[in-house]
Amino acid sequence: MNTPAHLIFGAAAFGRPDRRWTLTAALCGAMVPDLSLYLLVGWHLVVLGTDAQIVFGQLYFSDTWQTIFAIDNSLILWGVFVGVALWRRWPVLLAFAGAGLLHIALDFPLHAGDGRPHFWPLSTWVFDSPFSYWDSRHGARWIGPLELAASAALTIVLWRRVRELPWRALFAVLLLAEAASNNIWLLVF
Repeated sequence: MNTPAHLIFGAAAFGRPDRRWTLTAALCGAMVPDLSLYLLVGWHLVVLGTDAQIVFGQLYFSDTWQTIFAIDNSLILWGVFVGVALWRRWPVLLAFAGAGLLHIALDFPLHAGDGRPHFWPLSTWVFDSPFSYWDSRHGARWIGPLELAASAALTIVLWRRVRELPWRALFAVLLLAEAASNNIWLLVF
């Protein structure tokens, strides 16, 4: 899924305005599994000036990058964080870890040819899904609109749940970013 959708889904599932900091924690947790990708890609494209074909065709699949992705996309590690949060009854950690785990669970069936080793450190196996959120050869033309519709519905839920204008503005911006990123993949690929 696109990162803005992950943020919306995570906030809707785990952010509770009546529990201080859970909304922020949910947004952060939903972002973390993609953060290394943004940092690595940004560093290479913007700072080093590496050609995009090298970044996405070679570096993305390199052992170094895949090791980083294995750690921040591990269902095992995120599951441990959720378990600790439940055991200790820490709502902020539960919001953070729950949103991260939800992110990974939603990504798992939507990466055709570019999946992550979600069961690290127990296994480096990568599920090669027949479906993709971005690749039209693997269903993105129908997955993308469903993702956008679900994001819009959850944004409405969030708007009803959260009354403060800055939060509502953030969710509106995330929905607009989701609409833009959802359509850009169809044009690029």
